[in-house]
Amino acid sequence: MRRRSNNRVPLEDPLIYVPKALTKLHSIWLRLTYPFASLGRKLSIHFSCRLHRSRARQIKIGSSVFMEKDAWINVSAAEKEEDPVIVLDDNVVIGPRTQISAKNYIHIERDTLVGSSVLIQDHNHAYEDITKPIADQPLTEGGRIRIREGSWIGSGSVIMCAKGELIVGRHCVVGANSVVLRSCPPYSVVFGNPARVVRFYDLVKNKWTLGSGGSTDSELDQ
Repeated sequence: MRRRSNNRVPLEDPLIYVPKALTKLHSIWLRLTYPFASLGRKLSIHFSCRLHRSRARQIKIGSSVFMEKDAWINVSAAEKEEDPVIVLDDNVVIGPRTQISAKNYIHIERDTLVGSSVLIQDHNHAYEDITKPIADQPLTEGGRIRIREGSWIGSGSVIMCAKGELIVGRHCVVGANSVVLRSCPPYSVVFGNPARVVRFYDLVKNKWTLGSGGSTDSELDQ
């Protein structure tokens, strides 16, 4: 007598398809009604993400960009700004609860993974006037942030630029809960508060090495 197989794959709860359908509809709605500076193909933006239509013309999004639940893409620049102040290149993934806030310029290059609850911000609140609540004080001048291609930004990390330009080199790993306040070289692992290089790939010796490898301006631009 043939025994009945018990190796059946259980069916998924059909309700999991509801948020997927809403995300699909939301992505289509954004494409049809938001005046982005540029918008690629195969966009997937979760329906809970925060994007303001009035600032969409200051945002440029590439193809196959994926934004997860409760992500917030915020533009703090003046509305008269003509060029995009936030640029997300092809195949960028933005994790849940991540906030990207730009006053000057934030550019995340292709194939970069941004984990959950990450803060990327190119400005801050002024606090020097002790007669006013910090919330009532203006934004600082800030700087510019550029995260080069193929990098991985760990969960809970903060990347903040007070002035000048902060560059995360290509193929970098930013460890979870790290605070990045200055540029880091390509092919490196940075960790801590403030973040420092704990491991890097030595292109001369062709191997991974512990400690800081230093960097030059030309290396950061690679």
